[in-house]
Amino acid sequence: MKVAFIGLGIMGMPMAINVAKKFDLIGYDVIKKDTPFPFASSYEECAKFADVIISMVPKNEHMLALYRELKKYLKPGQICIDMSTIAPAVSASVAKGLRSRGIEMLDCPVVKSQPAAIKGELGIYVGGPLSTLEKVTPILECMGKNIIHMGDNGSGLLMKILHNALVGEIQNGVNEVLGIAAKEHMDLGKVVTALGYGGAQCFYLDTKAKNIESNTYPTAFSVANMNKDVHFALEVAKKDGLAVPALNRVVEVYEQAMKEGLENEDFSSTYKVVNKQ
Repeated sequence: MKVAFIGLGIMGMPMAINVAKKFDLIGYDVIKKDTPFPFASSYEECAKFADVIISMVPKNEHMLALYRELKKYLKPGQICIDMSTIAPAVSASVAKGLRSRGIEMLDCPVVKSQPAAIKGELGIYVGGPLSTLEKVTPILECMGKNIIHMGDNGSGLLMKILHNALVGEIQNGVNEVLGIAAKEHMDLGKVVTALGYGGAQCFYLDTKAKNIESNTYPTAFSVANMNKDVHFALEVAKKDGLAVPALNRVVEVYEQAMKEGLENEDFSSTYKVVNKQ
């Protein structure tokens, strides 16, 4: 299978590099990039070259604009894999339109951050026909070691949104607890170690406490991306008529972080918002 990878950002570039190790691949981005594989000149070149088109772009509007253009050149039998994190309903609508023309689409958002993308160890949530997933599993396995089929189109994205809503809530708890410890003049290193002795131990305590202790927030996953995802989760909860006070609080924190210009910092930088209040 020939592959075109559209969207060579902080995650897309290492993912494309890993796919190119096993498949004939060209890449494309709206910004010209230096790549270890051929760089395409247009969406049209990508569509004409590939059996499978992978896309990874930031927002709903980018994904919609991409597929409005790309569908002009797609042919029946091609497969599209969109790995963007966007609204499930948007993705499902695009998939329905493509299917009417004989083109299958999967939503395959990823979890974990750039180091896992570089290693090819992402988690991948899949929405769409299982038969289509079976065809492209060898490609997905270049990028991730945990791949799970969640159901129909849009369900992979719903799972990603739920995952990130929980991550946002966990990080908010870490922020609050370490903030209290700091106000009480406790040694944060010892606090993290002590919390790890019991049920409070978690990945985000183990890894993000280092950012908080040093007051440096190198971006593994940005405030802007988490802000987008927790708002998606809140929209789903409201649609279902659910009261979600913890999620509401997280949304407030990320909205404030965006106002304070933290959008490009790691999402753990919300510690600065939580403990200013």
